[in-house]
Amino acid sequence: MERTLLGMLTPSSNTVLEPFTAALLRDLFPDVTAHFQRFTVREISMRDEALSQFDPSALLEAAGLLNDAHMDVIAWSGTSASWLGFESDRRLCAAITEATGVPATTSVLALNEALARTGVTRLGLVTPYLDDIQSAIVANYAAEGVEMIAERHLNDRGNFSFSEYDETTLAGLVREVARAEPEAIAILCTNLRGAGIVPALEQEIGIPIYDSVSVTVWKSLVLAGVDPARISCWGQLFQDPRLGV
Repeated sequence: MERTLLGMLTPSSNTVLEPFTAALLRDLFPDVTAHFQRFTVREISMRDEALSQFDPSALLEAAGLLNDAHMDVIAWSGTSASWLGFESDRRLCAAITEATGVPATTSVLALNEALARTGVTRLGLVTPYLDDIQSAIVANYAAEGVEMIAERHLNDRGNFSFSEYDETTLAGLVREVARAEPEAIAILCTNLRGAGIVPALEQEIGIPIYDSVSVTVWKSLVLAGVDPARISCWGQLFQDPRLGV
């Protein structure tokens, strides 16, 4: 039996990315399945203790455990590089591939590729993060030529608490950001319930919305050679011909 196995590195306090990843892949079951390995993440802040949670050694250990099950792709389904710097994810992916022989991606690198492929340079941003985390994210994207023309954040240090914001709250933030008419909007955090609100909101506001869980699944499929257009009813990300295999 030929299967495609997608490995997802998961923050320990995250309760959103696993069910939403499985839901996104439902129509591809049993040909394509996702598999998860957790490592410790309890707080998102600029405190040294919080930053140290993303030491690559912890992620590499988790990736090794995932690859005991012969993954086709390994993805870090998290957004830490958006404030730590994109190079941290590039180094992580190279280290995962060197250690396992498996292609690797991350939520942030997937988002950045989607923005590059679709020519987005004016982005709207929705996150749950603290002020200083948000400022670092905005600065990192500006350095890459992507201007955040509008942003909203919940000023929460989370991480578990991020999952308790309901879809109505998130949709309200997206609508506020949409008033600035960005070329796309990112819901940046894999523990926010963003994926499910994307299709209706895109129809309402006429702007592509890239959710972090969704972009991780999209890029994992691309790396595995699976047509992302096989996923329907979850937003433009999966149907845009510019974002195919």
